[in-house]
Amino acid sequence: MTNNDLKFGWLSPVIGNRWSDHQPIVIHQEQHILPTAMAHFDSLWIADHFYGFDAKTDPFLEGWTTLTWLAAKFPDVLLCHHVLGHGYRPPALTAKMAATLQTLSGGRFMLGIGAGWREDEYLAYGYDFPKPSVRFAQLEEVITICRKMWTEDEPSFDGKYFQIDGAASSPLPEVVPPICIGASGEKVGLPLVGRLADMWNGTSRGSDEDFKRRLGIVQDSATAAGRDPSSIEVSTTLEKALPENDAEAAELLELLGHWAELGIQHFVMDFGHPPTDEHILRFVEQVMEPLKAH
Repeated sequence: MTNNDLKFGWLSPVIGNRWSDHQPIVIHQEQHILPTAMAHFDSLWIADHFYGFDAKTDPFLEGWTTLTWLAAKFPDVLLCHHVLGHGYRPPALTAKMAATLQTLSGGRFMLGIGAGWREDEYLAYGYDFPKPSVRFAQLEEVITICRKMWTEDEPSFDGKYFQIDGAASSPLPEVVPPICIGASGEKVGLPLVGRLADMWNGTSRGSDEDFKRRLGIVQDSATAAGRDPSSIEVSTTLEKALPENDAEAAELLELLGHWAELGIQHFVMDFGHPPTDEHILRFVEQVMEPLKAH
């Protein structure tokens, strides 16, 4: 990979909290931030939760609805959730919603999905929350169902956890949605990524050796499954403020350059709640463009 192949995603927060006057941040960004950012970024990401992490009364927009709204507003970028908890929606419904958004967006949707982790949220909404090994086994069945429903006229599947019987999902998407799996568990999650994912969204927490080991598990699992490891795009999410001066831009350039050397191909940037678009072009000109040109 050359650095010219690097991609950059923008994660737009759907939460509203005391720092945003309890207005969902994405609503502010759609008006004041994203028109500038989306002229330069490759992808737009939306989280999938039902209520906030500070107070349940903080506004928190539902992920599918929000991403669909943004798909119509910004017609030139890849669209992905960060990432769906598969247990929040029945598998066949997830597949149908994905096929629909893929059709309406002109083939720009990627299914970002994971095994889920927020037990309190699952239980609050009346959803089962089994142990991790079960959730990942269910995720594998969900992905199987999705891909069958995106490519077959009358797909059927009889799994241990989920079943479909002639679950037609016309119109079938002309571009089968790629699948991004968010996972970090070395025994179950990362081997699943290697077997099934088109993109891995992995954590950037920990040492370089930690990341190399996790990436190695993904790649070895892909090889064992008869896949080309290089076919799996490697992404990570970074929570950083937009640089406000040359020094901050240089620091961010060094950090992202290091991660690119470790194998990151798609940076998903969570810039929080910048009040204006003033510093976006600084990031583009002093961080993004030098990285791609290097």
